[in-house]
Amino acid sequence: MKHKNFGPVIAIANQKGGVGKTTTSINLAASLAALDRRVLLLDLDPQGNTTSGLGVDKQSVESGMYAVLMQENSIQEVLIETDCEGLYLVPASMDLAGAEIELVTEDGRENILQQAFDSFEGEPFDFVIVDCPPALNLLTLNALTAADRVLITLQTEFYAMEGLTQLIDTIRRVKGSLNRDLSIDGILLTMVDRRNNLAQQVESEVRAYFGKQVYQSIIPRNVRLSEAPSFGVPVMYHDIRSTGAQAYIQVAQEMIQRQAV
Repeated sequence: MKHKNFGPVIAIANQKGGVGKTTTSINLAASLAALDRRVLLLDLDPQGNTTSGLGVDKQSVESGMYAVLMQENSIQEVLIETDCEGLYLVPASMDLAGAEIELVTEDGRENILQQAFDSFEGEPFDFVIVDCPPALNLLTLNALTAADRVLITLQTEFYAMEGLTQLIDTIRRVKGSLNRDLSIDGILLTMVDRRNNLAQQVESEVRAYFGKQVYQSIIPRNVRLSEAPSFGVPVMYHDIRSTGAQAYIQVAQEMIQRQAV
């Protein structure tokens, strides 16, 4: 691991929107915490859906990811305890959208999140999950430069593979120039409906091409998963018996096993 106070830092990325990044960030982090891991979740997406999905009003956030990127506050100064035991959040605030513009002229602008991790003095975390914005922009670049691994969320749809190639090329470039330790943790198939022929076909193609990099666990389409954010809780706190909650617990278990290998 690159960071002395953290277990693996995992960026959840895909430049396409609507492929389950935020849903995965919230529910994977909560599932890891439920499995007795101490987890830090960073909301790096200006939309702030991870923040509101954990019941925090992003309009009330005074210091969050923006303050960290502007080097006004340290991570330990802005992290907050969530209602999920063992899960802590660095929230997005309304001004995070401006961070990218303000960072453009900074020297070493891709390394600011990495520096924030390096200077962290708080109690160690077993996992750090970073919810990236749906774009290959400076915020995502900061996440990839600071991360140990990337978890790619992939919706089983017609254009799935097209965006994937571009993302993997970006990861390769970051590995070559900014973060030689970066690796792909895996590919997680989301919003899977196995009754649908196209979804089955995409899944078999992705598994044939990427092999063991694809998580065995999949995230099904599930009403409870869609409902949970409006209650401001992870799906396991909304309905632990739902297929969505059980699926994310399986993904968390698989991630822990992958870490042990």
